[in-house]
Amino acid sequence: ISLTKQLIEEDKVVAIIGPTTSGESMKLKELCEQAQVTLISCAAAEGIVIPVAKYVFKTPQKDSFAVKWIYEDMKKKGIKKIGIAGSNTGFGNGGLKQLKDIAPEYGMDIIISETYDSKATDLTALLTKFQAKNVEAIVNWSIEPAQSIIAKNMKQLKMTAQLYQSHGFGNIKYVEAAGDAAEGIIFPCGRMFLAEKLPDSDPTKKLLVDYVTKYKAKFNEEPSTFGGHAYDALNIVVEAIKIAKSTDRAKVRDAIETINNFPGTAGVFNFTAEDHNGLDMDSFKMFIVKDGKFELYE
Repeated sequence: ISLTKQLIEEDKVVAIIGPTTSGESMKLKELCEQAQVTLISCAAAEGIVIPVAKYVFKTPQKDSFAVKWIYEDMKKKGIKKIGIAGSNTGFGNGGLKQLKDIAPEYGMDIIISETYDSKATDLTALLTKFQAKNVEAIVNWSIEPAQSIIAKNMKQLKMTAQLYQSHGFGNIKYVEAAGDAAEGIIFPCGRMFLAEKLPDSDPTKKLLVDYVTKYKAKFNEEPSTFGGHAYDALNIVVEAIKIAKSTDRAKVRDAIETINNFPGTAGVFNFTAEDHNGLDMDSFKMFIVKDGKFELYE
């Protein structure tokens, strides 16, 4: 909050990009609204943009879209008895809420719901509770190392339940940390990991291929979706300044709501006064971990 106030009052910034996490973004939502300075969050929780705050936008896909993709897959498999777990963070709590709210729509029976410390290094005790309930699948919602730990602990317990992760799993380092235990994890994510395989007709292909190529050249590692959210936010601010032909805070904010058919790493953005995320369900695809890599899940 103190750093944001400095950006607003001392640095007189046109707009703020970030934070990258949901809890911090929620803390700044009211502050930026009161100061009438645009905040483009790079975090996922739906509460950042719902209800709509005039000066607050976000670039990652909505939690509810991720939940619907996961439940849709469960429905196809005939899975109904599930357990859900999440870290005690803004992102974790937001995801658990969406999982509970949307469950009836897909006929999902949440047998057990648990929250764990984001700094947890062992989730065996928590998973033993899930095992005792004989759940058919587990959905884990976090962006912490717990994403790898839960997979390893499930393997140690010889659990057969299908593990689904949130879109927070979109970083290959989580797979590397989990090793063999990550095999078969299913999760929704943007198209970044498909860049080269996308049809030329996909409006995001050129941008994604360019982003992935430049990222690898600069950092000598595979990109994650998280850097893409900041990249999208910066491009949206630049586009708004071009549209407004001004760096006036109010004019730049107004211009963002007019941005349509704008390709980004997370999908094609179509902002309106009622939608400050600008993405739809099609911004996600389902992925599976196969041989230590992310593969499109059909």
